[in-house]
Amino acid sequence: MTDDQPSIADIPNDVPTSARAYGWLLGGKDNYEVDRQFIRGQLEHHPAGLDITRQNRLFLYRAVRYLTAEAGIRQFIDMGCGLPTDANVHQVARQFAPDARVVYVDIDPIVLAHGRALLAGDERTTVITADMRDQDAVLEHEDVRRLIDFAEPVATLFLSVGHHLPDADDPKAVLHAVMDRAVPGSHLTFSQVACDDPVRSAEMTEQVTSAGIPWQTRTPAEIDALLADFEPVEPGLCNLVDWRPMDLQPPLAPVPEELRRYEGASKQDTGIYEYGGVLRKR
Repeated sequence: MTDDQPSIADIPNDVPTSARAYGWLLGGKDNYEVDRQFIRGQLEHHPAGLDITRQNRLFLYRAVRYLTAEAGIRQFIDMGCGLPTDANVHQVARQFAPDARVVYVDIDPIVLAHGRALLAGDERTTVITADMRDQDAVLEHEDVRRLIDFAEPVATLFLSVGHHLPDADDPKAVLHAVMDRAVPGSHLTFSQVACDDPVRSAEMTEQVTSAGIPWQTRTPAEIDALLADFEPVEPGLCNLVDWRPMDLQPPLAPVPEELRRYEGASKQDTGIYEYGGVLRKR
């Protein structure tokens, strides 16, 4: 790993960050009151948010299992990875492919601090601080060049971060950057918050953006258009609960007690959900 360790002064604690807020929904402890206030406000408006965040994390296991055990992928770039929790990409991948190599990418410097503690001594996995919107910086990073061989198939993961790529950031270019360089047989795994109602979608976008977090909720049709250049793996792009469900898979950490009243809300509010899937480069 390189020596770009952040200082405490680099870690913002006066505005919410996606990594910390998302981590709290997954049962994580590394967050500030500003992150918890943000989540409380969002769940008041969109109570399904707790369920769909956790559904996305369960999808990660199924997707990485498919990529390693069925597609034969041995190298991964996890864009916007968030804070380490249970069943991280490298841990899932190595259940099925012990030689798997993983690069984690996140803009939040606290992710680097915690990731380094988790990955100490692991030469086949690293975490870098970079903005996933700046794919040139990601792909030229020395740790990416060290671990990722673009002459072999690679999987790029954009899990529950597509909504952090508003149209102004040219998300198609971001999603194509690795895949354009990768060989056929490489895969893109993508998910983001979707809403069937364009009006409600716009309202959510405004609410999250006003908190200082880049955001764009999309309809499924808009997400399909972003990914049209790639071939979806069966069952295609869908609500993630329908992507190759398994009767048994490793459980997540318990829901924080304060948020337990929101468990199951996605069964009543079916108009907002996490949408995506696994796609292949032809």
